[in-house]
Amino acid sequence: QVQLVESGGGLVQAGGSLRLSCAASGRTFSSYTMGWFRQAPGKEREFVTAISRSGGSTIYADSVKGRFNISRDNAKSTVYLQMNNLKPEDTAVYYCAANTWVLPAPSIYLYPYWGQGTQVTVSS
Repeated sequence: QVQLVESGGGLVQAGGSLRLSCAASGRTFSSYTMGWFRQAPGKEREFVTAISRSGGSTIYADSVKGRFNISRDNAKSTVYLQMNNLKPEDTAVYYCAANTWVLPAPSIYLYPYWGQGTQVTVSS
């Protein structure tokens, strides 16, 4: 199994940037495809982005394409989410998640391992 801990959330003005980190421990990090999801108050958890085991393949939700970037450092067992040009509608709790699939996928149901989440608030 893998344990996931997110960090880097906070309050930022619209147009600003944040970088989230997700540190993994347990089984070999490079065995996992990693994803970021978010959940706004009163809404369902939704897919944001995901990255393959090697980092060579990434996918993004349309709402964040061109603004967010996912990356990973397997030597540090950490996945990152660089968020630029943030908008108030990006306000949510952000979760990282892991699965053992070969390719990244957007379905929440494919991720059995989850972190506790980190709050991102974007003010207008």
